[in-house]
Order: sequence, then structure tokens, then C-alpha cells
Amino acid sequence: MTESTYVQDYRAIAEVLNQYIAGCRQGQSSIMKPAFAPQATMYSIDPEGKLSGGAITVLFEGIDTHFHTSPDAEAEVTRIEIVGTAASARIDANGMSGLSFTDFFHLLKIDGKWLVISKVFQTHAAP
Repeated sequence: MTESTYVQDYRAIAEVLNQYIAGCRQGQSSIMKPAFAPQATMYSIDPEGKLSGGAITVLFEGIDTHFHTSPDAEAEVTRIEIVGTAASARIDANGMSGLSFTDFFHLLKIDGKWLVISKVFQTHAAP
């Protein structure tokens, strides 16, 4: 992989992740949907210690139902790692509709476009 390709891919991935952040801040899944492959999944461990999640539509429904506009929320892409057409990334967020969380994403470059194919997350006590 050439350096210029790596930089271009890094920026493209950051743009995809920023769509997700914008959707969370606005409480509108329509903003983040283009960042996800239709087959994407999302999972976490619920308060009872059980696996929870499934198709990415679970995320979209949750955003549209439970999130509200949070313009002052803080969120940062804290890591992006790329190897060829595969990548992983981390976002840490505070104050998204009163929630704080860490998201881990896996992305693939599909037909020249980076898309999230899976998300796992940990919700933290709000600061």
C-alpha cells in the first residue's frame, strides 16, 4: 500500500465514522445510515450480562427512538488501523443523549468505498 493511498483511506474512514457521530449528535439515523453496509451488525452486553444486538437496524431504531439532539456531546475517533481492504476503529463519546460509550468498528472497502460491517460497544456511566 502506498503512503498516499493509506492517507486517502484513513481520511475516507474518518469521514465514514464522522457520519456516525453526526447521526448520534442529531438523533437521526438517516445521517449515519450511509456509513453502514446493509448487512452490518451491532452487539453489546446488556445490564444483565447477556449478549444483545443483531442487525444494524437495531441501532437505527434506537437512535430514532431514544436519542435526542446533543450538539455539545464530545466524540473522538481515537484509533484507525488499516490493512489493505480491512480496517478497525474506535470512537469514545461523552454526553450523547446523556450516554457515554466506547464503540469498536470493523470496516471493509467494498467496491472502493469504506463501510462499517460491525459495531460492538460498551456503555459507561455518564460523567
